[in-house]
Amino acid sequence: MGMKLLASLTFGDALQIINNFLLLLGGIAALMIGINMMGNNLEKAAGRHMRRLMGRATKNRFIGVGTGAAVTALVTSSGATTVMIVGFVNVGLMTLTQAVSVIMGANIGTTITAFITAISTTGSGIQTASVFACMAFVGVLMNMFSHKDMVKHVGLILAGLGLIFIGMTTMTHSMSTLLDEEANPAIAGAVSELFAAIGGGGGTLTWQIPVLFLLGALLTGLVQSSAAVTAIVMSLASSGVVDMQFAIFVILGTNLGTCAVALLSSLGTSVNARRAAFVHFSFNLIGGILFIIPLSFPVISGALVRFLTSFIPNIAIQIAVFHMFFNLVTTAILLPFQNLLVRLAELVVRDKKGSEAGGEEDETLDMRLLKTPAIAIGQARKQIVKMGKLAFQNYKLSLEMLLSGDLSQTDAFSEREKHINEYNHYINSYLVKLSLEPLSQTDEKKLSSFYHVTSDLERIGDYAENIVEYAQLKVKDKLAFSEHAVDEIREMDLHLTELYKNVETAFEKINLSYMPKIEEEEQATDDMCAKMQQSHLRRLTENRCTAEAGAVFLQLAINMERIGDHMTNIANSVKDYAPHQKAAQTV
Repeated sequence: MGMKLLASLTFGDALQIINNFLLLLGGIAALMIGINMMGNNLEKAAGRHMRRLMGRATKNRFIGVGTGAAVTALVTSSGATTVMIVGFVNVGLMTLTQAVSVIMGANIGTTITAFITAISTTGSGIQTASVFACMAFVGVLMNMFSHKDMVKHVGLILAGLGLIFIGMTTMTHSMSTLLDEEANPAIAGAVSELFAAIGGGGGTLTWQIPVLFLLGALLTGLVQSSAAVTAIVMSLASSGVVDMQFAIFVILGTNLGTCAVALLSSLGTSVNARRAAFVHFSFNLIGGILFIIPLSFPVISGALVRFLTSFIPNIAIQIAVFHMFFNLVTTAILLPFQNLLVRLAELVVRDKKGSEAGGEEDETLDMRLLKTPAIAIGQARKQIVKMGKLAFQNYKLSLEMLLSGDLSQTDAFSEREKHINEYNHYINSYLVKLSLEPLSQTDEKKLSSFYHVTSDLERIGDYAENIVEYAQLKVKDKLAFSEHAVDEIREMDLHLTELYKNVETAFEKINLSYMPKIEEEEQATDDMCAKMQQSHLRRLTENRCTAEAGAVFLQLAINMERIGDHMTNIANSVKDYAPHQKAAQTV
């Protein structure tokens, strides 16, 4: 009957279908923009606490589940959270075992978005849209006229929440208008027949269950948002196009579809990161199977539907409740077996012989972390500290080569200098990408200072190269330093070593209480440089030093003093964003 009615559609009916379909697409767009806007600004508002929250996940599996749920509720996307977790595992912030419980929690947290979209279908659609349209308008005003970052973020959170409701209301309105049997009998009949054919109108058949499950997984994988697909299903259900049994199996499929983003993001990562993505896939697949088998029996699925209907009149909220019930039960069943999930992942994703053993890049700057700027900033800081260690090691090696006259480590020095330059390019490229992400005011200051810090570290490496050249000249021309000159060089080196220790700690820990000691050692290097120049002139006038050796000595003193200046610059960069500490501390 429906196909016959479809064949009789007029040109006006076709236009109406197009108009309502375009409204449906617009509603989906508003929904997804709202979800992203709300999630991004919640993350920025809570960005400083994100690392601390993730750190708590390492304590035990239950805290891990809670952490995953909380973070996902903030970013309003289990896919985004799982991609973040893959990144954490890849850079060593989290072990694979710790990641399992957080992934489980992420599936629970994503149900919050389903409840938000379901609420928009309750009561009068016009009244709901009006209230939340007003909320979006207020949020936009807050963002436009406030100069405070936190108020701007809150405003955009409200605007995003409002867009979610507006998008959902637009979707529901477009479908209900199109499928009104009195206004559009031909269209309503044809669509009802289509969905009935795949299980949406009058009971779901056994062969249709995997079709619906795969449909939900495929759609979610394509749009990369289970929230969007869930909203579409809610819209269709609220319009009477599909029934609850249809919705149940599509919703189960959406959970599997969310794995697509994490699986794709794990390509090219470490073995453990790929295993984390596989754990997410296996968790959702096993959970789906555990529910599909009993729900395949009409008696059980019918009883579930009747139970939900008995105390929840709104079908959209029924879908949201089932979505949460599924994830809670699956987590409760599989959480005790998280070690088995890890072993399964280790069996499927095996180590490659000769790779990732000793030579792998641990704690790399993972591009997945760009979506969580507060954590990405922290990882960039770690890499800068590593670059600083390399630069200081080369300085120490260059000085030892100069004093001992042993140039056998020249190749090792050159190789490390190459790594320093690569680090500089690597870190700055990452910082450029990070600068394109929405950052808080504090993170912007940190990012800006990092550019200067990497430049200072590269200059320290350059001065170490100069010292190697002095060492080569000293050996070539058979120059020698007096015992007093060597003692002065050693004393200068002691001050630089102490300065480096304090600067490294101040930068890594973002702690200004080390500044008094840093300033003291920096002044000591300045004084020592002046002392070395005066001593040289005295030795020169007393004929205890040659002009050639003296020239090398003076250049060395100047280079060492400038290394101290660049170290101090690094410490001073922390002042722009570090909280003030009252008590001074020394190392």
